Parts: sequence; structure tokens; C-alpha cells
Amino acid sequence: MTINALLNVQERFEIQTYYSRTNKIDRRIHVPFSGSPRKHPFEKDKIILVVDPFTSNTFYYEFEIKDICFAEELANITNINGKSVSMTRIWIRKKSVAILCTPFVVDTMDKADC
Repeated sequence: MTINALLNVQERFEIQTYYSRTNKIDRRIHVPFSGSPRKHPFEKDKIILVVDPFTSNTFYYEFEIKDICFAEELANITNINGKSVSMTRIWIRKKSVAILCTPFVVDTMDKADC
């Protein structure tokens, strides 16, 4: 196959057009967070945002729904087994109180660590 033939091959790419939200979101008073949104298991007025749902050592954020000013749908991510998870970017008002949860394995501590 010649170079000209390769250059003429046209494939269809599913690309979402980028457009700026500068007129709606003011970065001076909002901060973006991206992840997979989940309902809070106990509190209806909160949301959990899992940053990387397919890793074993992921962390998540917990926000109050009233602090979310804007949400954007991002591309879904898929693991090697074909399981797909939706991703979202949410814009949170600065000075809002949120929780960052980082799970870890508890192990023995050396005396030098104390």
C-alpha cells in the first residue's frame, strides 16, 4: 500500500467538540473535580465521587449536593473486561467543606515510625 493510499484512508472518530464554559463557570470561585458519581449510602444530601473506580487503591471525595454549581458529563471509561463506568466533572464552590477518603491497609508500625 502506498503512502497516498494510507493518507486517503478516512476513519470515523467519535470526538466530542470542546467548548469553553468560561461564561458559566468562574474559576476564581469554583474548583473542578472528576470521577465516577455515586449515591451516598446513608445521606441523601451528599454525593460520592470515586476518582478511579477500576484501581484497587482508589480514593473518593464526598460533597454536599448543595455545593455543586455545575456538572459536566465526561467520556465513560471501560476496564479490560468490558465493564463501563460513567465519569463526570463537577464544579464545587470554593470554601465548601468536603471529605477526601483515602483507604489504606493497616499494618504493624516500627518503633522508629512512632
